[in-house]
Amino acid sequence: MSNIKTAMPGASLPSDSRIRNAMTIDVEDYFQVSAFAGHISRESWPLLPCRVEKNVDCILALLSAADVKATFFTLGWIAERYPDMVRRIVNEGHELASHGYAHLRASDQSMPEFMDDVSRSKSLLEDIGGQVVSGYRAPSFSIGSNNLWALDVLLKAGYRYSSSIYPIKHDHYGMPNAPRFSFYPNGSDGLLELPITTLRFMQRNFPVGGGGFFRLFPYPLSRWLLQQVNTQDQQAGIFYFHPWELDPGQPRQQHIGLKTRFRHYVNLSRTENRLKALTRDFQWDRMDRIFLGAA
Repeated sequence: MSNIKTAMPGASLPSDSRIRNAMTIDVEDYFQVSAFAGHISRESWPLLPCRVEKNVDCILALLSAADVKATFFTLGWIAERYPDMVRRIVNEGHELASHGYAHLRASDQSMPEFMDDVSRSKSLLEDIGGQVVSGYRAPSFSIGSNNLWALDVLLKAGYRYSSSIYPIKHDHYGMPNAPRFSFYPNGSDGLLELPITTLRFMQRNFPVGGGGFFRLFPYPLSRWLLQQVNTQDQQAGIFYFHPWELDPGQPRQQHIGLKTRFRHYVNLSRTENRLKALTRDFQWDRMDRIFLGAA
């Protein structure tokens, strides 16, 4: 970690400006979440009812109504089966980015396996979407202090940035000592890392960037936390969610632990309205426009 350099590629704005935050979506289906890996085999994926296309259409309508552009970190496995959905994402002006091909944790792969996964995904998405894919997000934020080599692999594969590190302490992921805002983990010649947003409070980083925490916390608390990042830190926030989080009617999994059940299903019926409020209360844009200066 000694060669970490902080980056400021447009993320910090003057105090009299309304800061644009980055809206991001991790495009995967309900049966592909890491928490279900021990209960749903990969071999069964093609046999299960997919709901991702309907949910992404709902998200596109929500974003269009709010005039918000976002970044869609899309799983190659999904893009291969729903190419028209991918083209709709691009045609509506959103950034297409990679979530890998097979939803494998970066920390569970060897260097050659990881290179194959991220290269395959990038090539597939670019062929379908017709635009360069610059960004990558590791499933389950699975890049951390023990596998920062993954960022060098991403750079070699042609990516410009990663959003794969979450600077919190969590039982499944997290790098709590990582910088809270954009930085170069492997030095300024390496890949730019854009961590999921946290707020520093009482010597701890509190999650601000979405996911299960957004469904769990009352919306006014989530709004206040992000406001603090914009006003106190004068930084753009990075928010994420999944299409299945807007889908309370998804098939319910049996024989899963109480913690997993709670984390996955809590407040699914409230997510859509909370997202609508979020688009009203803050300014949003694509990752590449905010952090890479893309047009």
